Amino acid sequence: MAINGFDSATLLQRMVDAVEAVRARLLKACRALENARVDYAVVGGNAVATWVATVDRAAVRNTQDVDILIRRDDFVTVKQALESAGFVYRKAAGIDLFLDHAKASPRDAVHLIFAGELVRPREPLPNPDVRETDDGGDFRVLKLDALVRIKLTAFRDKDRTHLRDLIGVALIDQSWTSKLPPILADRLQLLLDTPDG
Repeated sequence: MAINGFDSATLLQRMVDAVEAVRARLLKACRALENARVDYAVVGGNAVATWVATVDRAAVRNTQDVDILIRRDDFVTVKQALESAGFVYRKAAGIDLFLDHAKASPRDAVHLIFAGELVRPREPLPNPDVRETDDGGDFRVLKLDALVRIKLTAFRDKDRTHLRDLIGVALIDQSWTSKLPPILADRLQLLLDTPDG
């Protein structure tokens, strides 16, 4: 049986290849930033997956892009480092992207997030600083408390899903509400009260 003309073996291989492409992109970008001696942190879905994997690898959710937190003052150095590593810079919908190649989709990209800035004008808190990191081995990852704050601040559908992933493996729980600013504590409480959405 075929789905859209693909047999099952081909489909499974395409699934594996998609995950591996994100992993390779993340490692390539982080190596370039490490070599340039730039402070950075992996954020977004890859950061959530990294933290979830510390508890239960079966609970890890795949993500399609790579989000990296940097300081805006380091942008020129970051751009040079990533372009030297073979990435192609684009700005799309107000987002600074580094594509795998000139014809790549913005989904196949490294997205830059700026430390200390609001992503959207009405968000309650700015992004954390890149100093709030842990050593993930081959890359720097945002500390769990900073990651929770950034996800609660953005609070889009995918952020709520990522937070539920962290709740699901007991990395965050009811005790966290006392550590957060009231608006973020209220958002976390909503998720704790509705674990299935």
